[in-house]
Amino acid sequence: MAFKFPSDEWIKDLCRQLNASDSYEKSAKDWEGDFIFIAEPDATLSKETYMFLGLLHGKCTGAAMIATRDERKAQFFIRAPAAVWRKVIEGKLDPIQGMMTRKLKLEGNMMKIMRYPKAAKEIVSCCAKVPTDFGD
Repeated sequence: MAFKFPSDEWIKDLCRQLNASDSYEKSAKDWEGDFIFIAEPDATLSKETYMFLGLLHGKCTGAAMIATRDERKAQFFIRAPAAVWRKVIEGKLDPIQGMMTRKLKLEGNMMKIMRYPKAAKEIVSCCAKVPTDFGD
C-alpha cells in the first residue's frame, strides 16, 4: 500500500524507516533538531501542508501532519512546492544542493545542516523506502 504525499501516514512511515536504519542512526548520532516540512501548493497540491519530524541522536522521536507551522516547535523549517519535494523523495534532487540553490527554502541554521551531509542523504534514502502515492 502506498501512502499519499503529503499525509500523516507518509510522515509516520518515514519516522518508522528512520528508526529502522542503522546507517541513519550512526550518521546522526549527535544530531539535535526537529524539522517542519512545508509543501507549497502547485499543480499536484491544492493547499499548503505541514509535516513535523522530530529527530534526536539518530532516532525519530515523533512525526505528524500538523495544521499550522506553529503547532509544534522546530529548529528547522524547509519549504518547497510539492513537485520539488517529489524530486527529493525520488532521489533526483540532493536536499543540501536544493537548499544551496534555494529550490528548498530553509529557515534555520544552514551551517548545522552542512555538518551532517551523510545524515541528510540517509533521510532521503529512507524517504525513498516509503511507498509513496503522489496522486498522479
